Amino acid sequence: MKYDFDEIIPRRGTCSYKWDSCPDDNTIPLWVADMDFRTAAPVTDALSRRVSHGIFGYTKVPDAYYRSVTDWFRRRHGFDIRKEWIIYTSGVVPAVSAIIKAMTSPSDKVLVQTPVYNCFFSSIRNNGCEALASPLVRKGDTYEMDFADFESKAADPAVKVFILCSPHNPAGRVWTADELKRIGEICLRHNVFVIADEIHCELVYEGYRHVPFASLSDRFAMNSATCVSPSKAFNIAGLQIADIIVPCPEIREKIDRAINVNEVCDVNPFGVVATMAAYDEGEEWLSQLLGYLRSNYVFMREFCERNLPEFPLADLQGTYLVWMDCSALQMPSETLEEVLMKDAGIWLNAGTMYGREGEGYMRWNIACPRSRLEEGLGRFLSYVRRRTGDTR
Repeated sequence: MKYDFDEIIPRRGTCSYKWDSCPDDNTIPLWVADMDFRTAAPVTDALSRRVSHGIFGYTKVPDAYYRSVTDWFRRRHGFDIRKEWIIYTSGVVPAVSAIIKAMTSPSDKVLVQTPVYNCFFSSIRNNGCEALASPLVRKGDTYEMDFADFESKAADPAVKVFILCSPHNPAGRVWTADELKRIGEICLRHNVFVIADEIHCELVYEGYRHVPFASLSDRFAMNSATCVSPSKAFNIAGLQIADIIVPCPEIREKIDRAINVNEVCDVNPFGVVATMAAYDEGEEWLSQLLGYLRSNYVFMREFCERNLPEFPLADLQGTYLVWMDCSALQMPSETLEEVLMKDAGIWLNAGTMYGREGEGYMRWNIACPRSRLEEGLGRFLSYVRRRTGDTR
C-alpha cells in the first residue's frame, strides 16, 4: 500500500495539543513532537474494530502484546527481550520519573547530556533530585560526547543515575556502539545506573543504526532500564502506552513498585491494540515514513544552504527534530520563539528548553506535509530578511 504523506489533514478543533494551543488560526505549529500524518492503516483498522465492540472497561494486557513487543525488537534491532523483563506503563516520561524514584533518594544527582529533552529536567526535579549536565560538544554539523567531562561528573558520589537519550533529542545524533560502550563502562566504574530513553529508536535514517544500550552486554543490561514506545514512530502518543525493559529482577521489582506508587501502572485498551497492530503490521508504513521524513530534511537543508546559510542545521541522523543555529539573530531563544509566533506565524521550540547549552538554537519539527514545511521555512526567511534589512 502506498501512503500519502503529502495529504493535509486538518487538526484544529480536534483537541490537538500541538494545533489547538496556537494563539490563532494563522500560526503553523512546528514545535511539539507529534506528526501531522495519519498513522498506519493497520493501526487505525485495529482501533476501529476495537471501538465497534463498544465496551471499554479495565484492560488486561494479553500475552500477544508481549509477543508483539519482543518480536519487533528482535527483528528490528537484534535485541532479545524476555517477557518478564517488560513493565508496561502510560508513557516514557512517567516511566523515566518512576525509575528515578526507584533508583535515587532526594538530593541525589542525575546526569544528563545537554542540550537534551526538557522533560528529563522536570522528572529529576519532581523526585527531589538535582540535574547535573555533561554538555555535548558541537563538532561541525553534529555533536559528540565529551567522555572526559562525563567521567568526571559520573565520579561524583552523589550521581546515582544517568539518563541516556538515544537517539538524541534535539541533537539528532544516533549514537554508535563504541560511544555507548564507553559511556556504559564509565557508568559501571562509578556505580551509576543508566536509564536509556529510546523512544525515537525507530526514527533512524539510512546509513545509521540504532543500537539498544542494553543489547551491548549482559553487564550493561543488568545496570539499566530501557524505555520504549511506538508513540513517536507511529504517531500514537495520545494513546499513552510505553514499556520499560528491565533485565535485573531486583531492580525490576523496585521500578514496578515505583510505577505503582506513582499510579501509572494501568494502560488503556486502545494503547494495547495500537501497539500490537503497529509492531505486527506497521513496518511497511514506517519504511515509507522514514523515506518521507528524510526527504523533508534534505529539502530543509538545501533551502537553508541557498537562502539562510548563516543558520546552519545539525546533521539529522535520527528523529524528526531539526536543531537550527539561530545565533546570527543575536536574540535570546525564548524571545525568538515569541517573536516568530507573533511576527512570522510559526511556532518553534526555544533551544533553552533543553538546557542552557541550547541558547541561540531553535528546534523544528519537520514531521508534516512538505507544503507545510515549505510554508514555515518561507515565513522564517521572510522574517529574517525583514529583521536584517535584506530586500531580496
